[in-house]
Amino acid sequence: MNKKMNKKSVLFSLSIILLTVVLFFFSLTYQYKSYVKEYNSKINSIVNEVLSKYPDVSEDEIISLLNSNSNDSNILEKYGIDENNSSIDKNDTLFMKYLIFDIVLIIIIMLIISGYFLYNNVKRRKKIDDIVQLISKINNRNYKLEIENYGEDELSSLKSEIYKFTIMLRSESDNSLKDKIKLKDSLSDISHQLKTPLTSITIMIDNILESANMDESTRNRFLISIKREIINMNFLVQNLLKLSKFDANVVKFGKREVKLHDIIYSAYDKVNALSDLKNVNVKISGDDSSTLVCDEMWQIEALGNILKNSIEHSCEGGIVEINYTKNKVYSRIVIRDNGSGICEKDLPHIFERFYKGENSSKDSVGIGLALAKSIIEKDNGSISVKSSSKIGTIFTIKYFK
Repeated sequence: MNKKMNKKSVLFSLSIILLTVVLFFFSLTYQYKSYVKEYNSKINSIVNEVLSKYPDVSEDEIISLLNSNSNDSNILEKYGIDENNSSIDKNDTLFMKYLIFDIVLIIIIMLIISGYFLYNNVKRRKKIDDIVQLISKINNRNYKLEIENYGEDELSSLKSEIYKFTIMLRSESDNSLKDKIKLKDSLSDISHQLKTPLTSITIMIDNILESANMDESTRNRFLISIKREIINMNFLVQNLLKLSKFDANVVKFGKREVKLHDIIYSAYDKVNALSDLKNVNVKISGDDSSTLVCDEMWQIEALGNILKNSIEHSCEGGIVEINYTKNKVYSRIVIRDNGSGICEKDLPHIFERFYKGENSSKDSVGIGLALAKSIIEKDNGSISVKSSSKIGTIFTIKYFK
């Protein structure tokens, strides 16, 4: 488009020049013809005037006299005609004025066109210099550039593309910096998460090894605690590996239509032992015709983590209710518990990695809900939470069609 506009500009300028030349030619031709016509008319007037005053002079003699190359200025004066006041001379002067006017007009038009091209050339040169400076700044990793509108020519389009590229680089640079900070924080959190149970395991093993006379019940208690810490560490490592796959965008979801109650019951099977241990009653109800197009295994993983969180925060003998429905826009799962609830200050952060709220259990590693959120959003879903301290928590999951 810009090339066409530039081509049109050149063609327009050439057309103006050509039109000016053509008009000048026709104007000059017209003026010359008018001059010749007027000249002949004046000659006829002179001949008639001479013949009227001097009837003895023949017409041929007068014409021969007028056509002669003589420079004698007194020839016409002999017949009573003043050459200085002659209409022929006036006509010559008028013709010269027209000719000079046309030449001056041509020069002015040429100067305007030349000025136009010179101005465009200077402007174009400035744009090129600006682009060179932009590229130099980008090479120096300076991505904080101001966007300006310079028109619609090809250089302006190039500059616009450079700005777009700069914005992309700026975004990539910002994301890279955020990723570095995030990685640093994650490594620090992982180190802390692993260090605590490892320290605990080391202490308990040392106690077992150093206490030869330790009674069997104490030894078994230590061994159970060690096993619990190892299970928690394994859960942490497995979930970190899963999250890293999401961060690297290497997880490929295989979508197929499944029934919601199949996913929910499969997720419940993963935490059934935990609910029995805490004597938490899990109630499941809903529309059995509700279906969902998703990756079944990953959604079972996500719901399992949310159910685990609800059961862990439920009181002994508490209740966790799961209800599932559908409409034309989305399929919905609501998980409600009557546990200790989540403090208001903790609510905005519960889906952040390694975040532990005020009411978190001692075995919590703060990663299950973060993984669940990533999985649900990967399958075109959303998750929200409402909670009241000492009343309970409600997780609402929507899968949009």
